[in-house]
Amino acid sequence: MTKRPWLLYTLVTTLFWGIWGALIELPGKAGFPPTLVYIVWALTMIPCALIGLAIIKWKLDIDKKSVFFGMVIGLTGAGGQIVLFQALLNGPAYLVFPIISLSPVITVLLSVIFLKETTTKRHWVGIIIALIAIGMMSFQKPDSNAISGYLWFVFAILVFFAWGTQAFYMKIANNHMKAESIFFYMMITSLMLIPAAYMMTDMTQKINWGFRGPYLAALVSVLNSIGALTLVYAIRYGKVIIVAPLTNAVAPIITVILSLLIYAVIPNPVIITGIVFALISVYLLAD
Repeated sequence: MTKRPWLLYTLVTTLFWGIWGALIELPGKAGFPPTLVYIVWALTMIPCALIGLAIIKWKLDIDKKSVFFGMVIGLTGAGGQIVLFQALLNGPAYLVFPIISLSPVITVLLSVIFLKETTTKRHWVGIIIALIAIGMMSFQKPDSNAISGYLWFVFAILVFFAWGTQAFYMKIANNHMKAESIFFYMMITSLMLIPAAYMMTDMTQKINWGFRGPYLAALVSVLNSIGALTLVYAIRYGKVIIVAPLTNAVAPIITVILSLLIYAVIPNPVIITGIVFALISVYLLAD
């Protein structure tokens, strides 16, 4: 594992994001709006960013190119989360999440075309299977709610391109600046978007300000923040055409397993099949 640090960081990201995915809906169910969860998440980025800066002895990359890359990566990531809220206002989750979960397709295409990244046939098979698994594990049964217009689809496509582009720029930036600096700018941009998240919140509704509200949201959100930091390291040391599909394929497995234990929900056959595909892709990509 020490000879392949990218794999270690990738596994940490998938583990933390998998746990985060299973627990993040708890604050919402307790009466704490998702937009406020975003604000809490943005704040949890601060300690992770400070730890990163301490590792590099506070030598932040501040040249124009570093600032540009850092802001692009941060805005595509945090901005994607804000746009996702809009997509879910009128669009059904069972259509929105399969679209955005395939964002590694954009990452792989951009990396192959512009970065000339390549890999073995075994890995290519693993990448393709991982992309299929991502879509299958994002499947949710349609509900009876009517779909309002097509604006949700536009927002979902925007998130799809934003998150796919973010991982691509992470790889480019890692060739120019320190990973810790990248994460610092991710933190800055996430804080910049807090006013937007606040304005999207209906403050007239009843909000749970107790432990199961902002405090639980903070405990859960810090898992996502740590995972984001280790993702930057994973992309620094590994090929993004492998890291991106792998993280997006494995994390949902952990989420599904934990959700089964916590909520006693049995996944539908499509998701179970997706899990099998994901495990196969992990075997192929981790070699």
